[in-house]
This record gives sequence, structure tokens and C-alpha cells, in this order.
Amino acid sequence: MPSKFYRCIVFVIFFLASISTGSISLKAAETNFFQQIPEAKQATAREIWDFVSAKHMEPFDLEKSTDKPAIPDSTLFDDISDENKADNLTQLASLRITLLEQQQAHWILASDAAAWKDYVAALKNDPGLGDVYLQAIPKARAAQKITTNKAAEIKKIRDKITEIRVNASLSEVSLSFTTTDWIVIVVYLIFTTILGGMLAGKQSSIKDFFLGGHKLPWPAVCGSIIATELSAATFLIAPAIVFSQGGDMTYIQLALGTIIARFIIGYFFIPAYYKHEIYSPYDYMGNQLGHRVKKITTILFMIGGILAQGARVYIAAKALQVITGTDIVLSIMVIGFISILWTIIGGITTVIWTDTIQFILFAVGAVLALFFVGNAIDGGFYTVIREGVAAGKYNMINLNFNPKEAYTLWCGLFASGFLTLGSHGTDQLMAQRMFTCKNQQDARKAVIWSSTSVVVTFLLLMVGAGIFVYYKHLPLGNAAQVIVNDDSMKIFAIYIVQVMPPALSGLLMAALFATAISTLDSILAALSQSTISILYKPYIKPDATDKHYVRASRIIVFIWGILLTGFAIYCDTLSKAFTDLLQFALAMAAYTYGALLGTFLLAFLPTRRDDLGLMWGVPLSMLTVFALNWHQPVPQMIVAVISLILVIQAFRLLQKEPQKIIYIAIATGLTALISFGVIGYSPEGDPIFISLAWPWHYPIGTAVTFVVGYLVGNKKDTL
Repeated sequence: MPSKFYRCIVFVIFFLASISTGSISLKAAETNFFQQIPEAKQATAREIWDFVSAKHMEPFDLEKSTDKPAIPDSTLFDDISDENKADNLTQLASLRITLLEQQQAHWILASDAAAWKDYVAALKNDPGLGDVYLQAIPKARAAQKITTNKAAEIKKIRDKITEIRVNASLSEVSLSFTTTDWIVIVVYLIFTTILGGMLAGKQSSIKDFFLGGHKLPWPAVCGSIIATELSAATFLIAPAIVFSQGGDMTYIQLALGTIIARFIIGYFFIPAYYKHEIYSPYDYMGNQLGHRVKKITTILFMIGGILAQGARVYIAAKALQVITGTDIVLSIMVIGFISILWTIIGGITTVIWTDTIQFILFAVGAVLALFFVGNAIDGGFYTVIREGVAAGKYNMINLNFNPKEAYTLWCGLFASGFLTLGSHGTDQLMAQRMFTCKNQQDARKAVIWSSTSVVVTFLLLMVGAGIFVYYKHLPLGNAAQVIVNDDSMKIFAIYIVQVMPPALSGLLMAALFATAISTLDSILAALSQSTISILYKPYIKPDATDKHYVRASRIIVFIWGILLTGFAIYCDTLSKAFTDLLQFALAMAAYTYGALLGTFLLAFLPTRRDDLGLMWGVPLSMLTVFALNWHQPVPQMIVAVISLILVIQAFRLLQKEPQKIIYIAIATGLTALISFGVIGYSPEGDPIFISLAWPWHYPIGTAVTFVVGYLVGNKKDTL
């Protein structure tokens, strides 16, 4: 092929040129630099430079520097029936030549930067060359910056190569999803929409729209809670966790704390909520601590809900690429449209009934997927269990005390419970469901029995082990392997599309659509209620009729739906800054759940405090979580600036109470320590900062809010 011949010629040219290019670059740097050094010191400075630079004169190694994919481009496209195959191959060949050019340039720049770094280190030990040392430091920094920029250019080229290969592979795999499967999805969505509308009945009052008239059966509410918490992210990530290299079932340990938390919510939180006719946990907190607290906590919920649920919808849409080819925007728009429609039709009642249907489909889908794995392999489930055990896939207990590991017994017992207390007990997304029950006894049953979500999670983890064994016997095709290499989260979707029989695969992908819709319609109902509560009713139409508020709620659902759909689409850009989007979604929730739960505990426990301390407790909680996640210069500057503002505010408002200023100063100091504190260095010399696994962010955020709120708050005469 001419293209191969051309590439060979280019490779030879690069190889010959690389022998001398490094020395040319270093020679130029040497000449420019030494012209500025006093003659008396030039000889010594040159001698040190010659010694240091000699270590960085090796020629560019063509073989080691060329990216060699496990599945070559030609092999991959031999299996792909793409009409743009020739164009894609030509573009890939061009990109790989450009990549080689940039790799060679990066090698030269990296050699240059390394030489300058070593030179600066050598000059530092020579007192007589102090001025040369000071002149060399900017040179070393500039060389490193140029090298970093070149590495970013190389990453863009690699990303483009990956994008072409993955998109072509997705298009090929999507062909396995038949017309019958699409009909099943469409019929399911139409059926669920009609049934949800019928079950919702007439929504004549705000109580009907947001509380379901306090008449929904607790089993339906329980199913809705499970469907919402087991989002599309869980449906996809649980099997992928076990399937991935070194993966196992230790994720299930996190269920321990969540079960304990549900009993606490059922026997302590719910009775407190049911004392009054309230629409959200924020009504309760406002009643206990003041109207300002209701606004603060509602805004916290809105921020966390938008970020976390938008990311989860994006995760679902990413998996749906397996059936749509490459169009992620279309998937998100379909999810958004149906979610808005279901919420507008019947408010929370439609949401709960459609969620319940989705939960049933969700659980049945997991069972069927596991069943087909057992039937497809010689030896059936015995082989699945035996080979899974041999590979360590069924390990469930991790007693490691490493605080940077998320899936440990200690995270499960102590940390994950705070996540559930925050999500199910104080987040309107979940808590709204308990207010739809007939009484607090039914609400308690719904919350406690939602612990059965652990069973579904366990089934999905079993599916992951089964898929691992399945593909061990029947390896993935080239196109599917390229997709999984890029994003292992898609493995379950690929299995459904390529292995499950037609119609059934459509039903299971409908379950995936359903979980994404459940995520979005739930947050839409909660956001609409919160907007009516803190904005529309008190400031825009304080004395309107119930029918007016219902109409306004539907309009607000539509507005929030458009915004959330837009944010989910924007997550395609945000995701490029994160290695794991699921961790991103969980991190977003951690920013607000700790503050919400800490505020609730201040209102619920006999603390006899007002809301003054929350002016510092809430922002410090969020700032602490931020400091645990980010240690780059810009985030550190943000932590420093906000900490300073909080201390200044303390001096301004608490002049007569110096002990409270000290409490705030200590709290901000600890946050700054988390952000800036270096606890060691890596073998490469990079600083190691304080960081913890994401489950620990929830109890820490809660503790900061509660402790600062208690210590700084004013004592009340009565509860």
C-alpha cells in the first residue's frame, strides 16, 4: 500500500533526524544562556552543563515511542461494515504520522527540560555560581512548561484517534440491536406513559401534585425509592466493577451502613417530619432553626441535585450509545423529553408509579441477564462460580484500613451510612417520597424495606462476575473490545445487545432507559416543589389558588427539565476533566449532603442553638470536601481566599464573642491544612496531599457543619 510505504519513508527520516536533533536543541540553549554569564564563571558553568546535558543526548527511539494499539487499525476495520471505512483509515494513518512527529518533538523538549532541571540542581550546590543558578531557574521552568504543553497536544491527537476508533466500533455494535428491539422500547415507553397517567388520576391541588394526596401505598413508594437510588449508573457500573481487571464484589460492603441508616430514618427522622404538614425536610429545618435555614438548605439541594443527577443522566446516555451508535445528544434529549412528560402528567404520583414499574423491570432484567450467562457456558452456573472464585471475583470483604480505599468494611460500617442519611433522610429527591404515604407507619415501612435494593445490587455484581466468565470463554469481538478498552462501563450494555436474544435485549435496554428517566423525573418533581416553596409562592404569587400552583408547577417542571437536559449534554465536556464520571457524580453529592445532614442534626437534636453558626458551618463543610478533592494551585487559592473571607466575616460580626472567632479560625485553619498540607512525596518527587476515599467525605462534611453550627450558634431559651 502507498500509505504504508509513505509511513516507512517518514519513519526513516525521523529516525535519522533524531540522532542529531537533541544535540542541536541543547546546543542552542547552551549558546543563548552562556552568552549572558560573566566570562570568569563561564568555564565552570559550561563544565557542569556538559556533564549534565550528556545524560540527555540519547536519540529518539522510534519503536518505543510509536503507539501500537492492541488491535491495529486495519484489523479493527476489517471487522467493521462502515461505508466510511476508507476515509477513517486514511485519517487514522495521517493522525498517527502526526502523533509520531509530536512525540519526537516532545522527546526533544523533555530531554531539554530534564537537562535544565538537573543543571539547576547541580548549580544549587555551588555557592560560587549563585547568580548563574538564579538565571537558570526561569530557563528550567520555561522548558518544563513548553514540554507540558506539547504533552497536551499529543493527548489531543491520541483522543482523536480513540474517538474515530470507538465511534466506528459503536456504529458496528449498534447493528446488533434490531428493529424488534427498538419496537419493544417504544411500546414500553408508550405503555408506561399511559399507565402512569391513568394511575395518577386527577391532580386538582398542590397536595395531590407534590404529596400524592397522602394516599400512595407504601410498596409502590418503596419501589420508587429503590428505582431512584439504583440509577442507571448503578445498573451499569456494578457489573463493570466486577468485570474489570482485578475487580470483585467488595462494593457490596457499602450496603451495611445504608441498611442501618434506613432504620435510623424510619424510627427517628420520619416521626419528626410527620408531626406537621410539610412538603420537604427543609420545611422542618426552617421551622426548627428559622426561615433563613429553609432557603439555605433548599438551595443546597438544588445545586447538588442538578450536578449529581445531570451527571447520572449523562452516564446512562453514554451506555445508550451502544444502541444508538454515536449520538449521545439524541439519547439525552429523549430521556429529557419523556421525563418532563411523565412529571407534568401527574406530578409525584406518576413519578412513583412509573418508578415502581421500572424497578420491577430492573430486577427482572438482572435475573434474566444472569440466567443467560449460565445457559451460554458449558457447565452452567457451576463453571461461572468456579472460575469466578478462582479469579477472585466473589471476594466481598476488605479489611484494609487504608482510608483512600472506598470499598472497605470500615467505609461500609461507618461512612456509607452518612451518605444514606443525607440522601434518603434530608435530600428532597428521596425524602419527598416518604411524604406521599398515608401515615408515618407506612413511610417507615417504605424506607426500611427499600433495603432490598441491596439484593438487586448483589444480582448486578453477580452479573458482572458471570459476564467476566462468559467473555473468558467467548472473547469479545474487535469492535466491542475497542469500546470496552475505552470505557469498561459499557460492558453490560454490550452484553445485552450482542448476547441476549432479540426483544429481550430491547426490554433490558428499555430498563436502562427507564432508570435514566427515573433519575430525571424524580429530580424534576423535587426541584419544582422546592422552587414553588421558596420562590414562587412567597414572592411571585403568595395568595393564588391550588389550581394555579399546579399549573405553575408544571411550567416549572418544563423549565427545570430543559436546564437539566442541557447540563447533561454539557457533561460531555465536563467529563473530559475526570477519569471517572461516576466518582464525579458522587463527589457532587458529597458537597451538599454533609451540609444538609449536619443542618438537620442541629435542628433535630436537643442542641438549643439557632442558625447563626450555619453561616460558617455550611460553607466550611463544602470547602472541606472541595479541599479533599482538589490540591492543584488554583483550587488551593480558592480555599485560601474563601477561608480568609470567612475569618473576616467572623471578626466583623462576632466582635463581642472572641471565643467564636477562635472556633471559626481553627475550623478554617484545618480546612487550609487539608488543602495545603503535604504528608510525603512520591518516588518522582511530587508532593502527596491529604486525601480520603469519597465515602469519608460525607461524615466529615456532616461533622464540620454540625460542630461549627453548634459552637458558633447562639443558645436559644426554648427548643
